[in-house]
Amino acid sequence: MTGPDAQSRAATGRQPLLEVNDLVVRIGGAESQISAVRGVTFSVERGETLCIVGESGCGKSLTALAMMRLLPPGTRLEATRMRFQGVDLLKASAASLRDMRGRDIGMIFQDPMTSLNPLYTVGEQLTETYMRHRSGKAREARERAEYLLGKVGITNAAERMLQYPHQLSGGLRQRVLIAMALMCGPKMVIADEPTTALDVTIQIQVLVLLRQIQRELDLALVLITHDLGVVARFADRVAVMYAGQVVEAGVVDDVFRNPQHPYTRGLLECLPGPRHANAPQRLVSIPGSVPGPRELDAGCSFRNRCPLVTERCSLPVPLFEGAAGRQARCIHAALERMPA
Repeated sequence: MTGPDAQSRAATGRQPLLEVNDLVVRIGGAESQISAVRGVTFSVERGETLCIVGESGCGKSLTALAMMRLLPPGTRLEATRMRFQGVDLLKASAASLRDMRGRDIGMIFQDPMTSLNPLYTVGEQLTETYMRHRSGKAREARERAEYLLGKVGITNAAERMLQYPHQLSGGLRQRVLIAMALMCGPKMVIADEPTTALDVTIQIQVLVLLRQIQRELDLALVLITHDLGVVARFADRVAVMYAGQVVEAGVVDDVFRNPQHPYTRGLLECLPGPRHANAPQRLVSIPGSVPGPRELDAGCSFRNRCPLVTERCSLPVPLFEGAAGRQARCIHAALERMPA
């Protein structure tokens, strides 16, 4: 992060593992180009969990793919800085990026069924990763895979290694993906809505498991989600995205107790509270809908849904900053200053 958070890190000598400044992802040709991600900035330290939260279509998954340099054809990436362990990801060669993926950065994708190759056994897919990045022998790779399958709660690991993805339940496939992300001992794992395809009880099991492994291995974890309950339970810091921008960021407790952006406030108000038999609860919703990328201008992207909108909101809105990396992109934010 820029501003006070960066200053505090400099004072203690701490350096973030990942730094992303002013990330922009554009889609389409020159005449029909749209900006799906607009000026996103964040950083992650070793052992820290950063949750990126927002509605579907806000740019969360594109941000995750941009970090891995895995954006689909027809997209264009720009940033003033994107560094991992001091390596400039914008200037790194294709070969360097291939070496880094899997070895230093693991990724857990949304849908475990489509993320695993149906033509290869679980064991073949796990060992291939290890042998490619660690130059290990087949026996060593199998031992590592069986160990990690046991670590993520899969019993009879040797038998599971011989099975194909379709022979496993959704929860087991997700655990296989977690094991695959950990095969080479990465320093950071990006989990893009890893529990979307799972039922509620399995979701909690997978997230608790991921948290335990993160603490044991001191991993940096970037967790992409739309679930504020997940953020409250598992994250250290949160970045709230709306229409391709970070509109609020900070330590989770600070953001949840004192939201500075009307969108964050609206999301928190939408959460159902305790129910009482004699006091029926009316669910709250945010009026209106998210503007499409072609409808956005330089003004606040939330102003068509905001109860605090003024004429000033049609002008460019800076990202105001406070202590400890607290940020909000709103003229009503009660933060001390904005970045230079």
